[in-house]
Amino acid sequence: MSTNTNNTGLYNIDDLQHLANELFKTLPNEFPKEISLSPDRKEHPRATKIAETLLQAGSFNTPETVPLQAQNPLNVQSNLPFSGFGASSSVANSGNTGISALYPNAFNGYESQNGISKAEIPLGNNVNLNDPQTGFYDINLRSGGTPQLNEEAIFKSLFLNQQYLPFETENSSFEAELKQALSFVDTQFRKRSDLSSSAVEGSNSYYFLEQNPFAFDAKNVNTWAGNSFEPTEINILTGHFDAHLIKKDFPILNETVNGKPLIWFDNAATTQKPKSVIERIAYFYEHENSNIHSAAHELAARASDAYEAARDKVKVFLNANSVNEIVFVRGATEGINLVAQSWGEHNLVAGDEIIVSNLEHHANIVPWKRLADKKGIKLRVIPVDDDGQILLDEYAKLLNSKTRLIAFTQVSNALGTVTPAKKIVEMAHAAGAKVLIDGAQSVSHMKVDVQDLNPDWLVFSGHKLFGPTGIGALYGKEELLNEMQPYQSGGNMIQDVTFEEIKYHKAPNRFEAGTGNIADAIGLGAAIDYVTKIGIDAIGQYEHQLLDYATKLLKEIPGVRLIGTAAHKASVLSFNLQGYTNDQVGQALNREGIAVRTGHHCAQPILRRMGVETTVRPSLAFYNTTQDVDVFIKTIRELKKVRF
Repeated sequence: MSTNTNNTGLYNIDDLQHLANELFKTLPNEFPKEISLSPDRKEHPRATKIAETLLQAGSFNTPETVPLQAQNPLNVQSNLPFSGFGASSSVANSGNTGISALYPNAFNGYESQNGISKAEIPLGNNVNLNDPQTGFYDINLRSGGTPQLNEEAIFKSLFLNQQYLPFETENSSFEAELKQALSFVDTQFRKRSDLSSSAVEGSNSYYFLEQNPFAFDAKNVNTWAGNSFEPTEINILTGHFDAHLIKKDFPILNETVNGKPLIWFDNAATTQKPKSVIERIAYFYEHENSNIHSAAHELAARASDAYEAARDKVKVFLNANSVNEIVFVRGATEGINLVAQSWGEHNLVAGDEIIVSNLEHHANIVPWKRLADKKGIKLRVIPVDDDGQILLDEYAKLLNSKTRLIAFTQVSNALGTVTPAKKIVEMAHAAGAKVLIDGAQSVSHMKVDVQDLNPDWLVFSGHKLFGPTGIGALYGKEELLNEMQPYQSGGNMIQDVTFEEIKYHKAPNRFEAGTGNIADAIGLGAAIDYVTKIGIDAIGQYEHQLLDYATKLLKEIPGVRLIGTAAHKASVLSFNLQGYTNDQVGQALNREGIAVRTGHHCAQPILRRMGVETTVRPSLAFYNTTQDVDVFIKTIRELKKVRF
């Protein structure tokens, strides 16, 4: 938009007319879709009133002078000037697929706390239907073009924090409400390119706010002070992070089990999927479905662009140096097996040593044990203490000139222990060994920066990151990947084939033989969009508070034994209940709609180290709430009363 003014000092009438028309495109059909501010034309009476008010816009306040939280009883920024994840500008016919916390008043059935009726304002889709990959600014793609402020988005900001649009109420002063709404307009019509680039590029930065609206405000958290901890939702739902609103983005969380609302406490096994991920996958099959890379037609181009954009999102999410360091695999298990066969088979010999930790999932034990048995390699184990914490002094004693590989988890799936990953990597490299990190349980809870951690490989699964099943990623240092032998053979991974010689592509294609899981890779990209929009640091801090809340209450129940009490934990609560088998506890929780995992969690060595064969394992995510925890605690307490 131009910021030119006429000789009276007012803004250019053409600019105001254009801005007004952007609003009318989003209004109900009873309103005109285009108006003129010329006094010679007769318009809809309410359109005329808006036009007259706009002509006086030079006196309105800019956003810098208007508190963002004005008249906002829910303390949530609603109708902020973007939709979904880089949505199409055609929002009028799109469904609500963005983050609920950004648009708290846009859900059918939602009633605000002050009794005002719900607003059914259509919001943006996650996909630009005209150009699904390149038509929007994606905060995950740092190489993206300069974003521009959308005039429609400006008009959405007119109604910031309003429970209904001013023209939807017949019993109030339309003119007064309009002027009040317009007080939120940036009448300078600034473009995003005029603002600090650092405010746009950071994953926790928003161009229209000084800080991420989801940022976790530690100053507002009521922490434990002796025994004065008050376990109320407000202690955890600080700033604008409201798990109740985020939960609305996950359709399956509307399910009931045994007549009770579903409480999903099985997140370490798999996480639920937001609507944006589900719709992105459906959109692929409806509009883009094709094989990738080798065709000359339009759908192949769309599919290839979407697939490679997803790879770029993984790269940024992990802070890798290049997209060539990201290989799509079925999940963390396949990624570990790929390294074991493509690198281990060709680089390890009898007498070499591999070190794993006592915390490992079977997926990070069995491939190495098989390789060790096959090639005469020695498998050594880093011990843990009674709390489930890595003993670094003992680890140091295991390192020697024969050590070739250390493979360990960043977060234990059975205990929730967060390992000192960076220190483990540094010690391994000092001994001349390679390092593989299992990030399956860490990427959804904390920032994982491969340049900072410096592993040689890192693996994770999409389905534990709110993405689809059957997709994951292997990160590997580019030079190392290009030295490794192909994992599987076939199409897509070759440069040239004759009966005399085969030439392979460099990474990542050399490890992606055949037709890959294209749709779910794109779905993983959408999941990363979703997590990044909220902010992984905010997620981690929220979950930490929720875990502390649940741990304190669970420890107070007689007969409960917590398994794994490390000082640094992610959102896992493994326990046994005296007088009950773990299956009995799981079944009792299921009757109340609570889903938990029981069994050995594919981590038998660590459970046996802790003196048990199985546990009950609730595991938390950012869409869980203290109310969910309260139902869980109440159920366990009632079980205890029955037997004792």
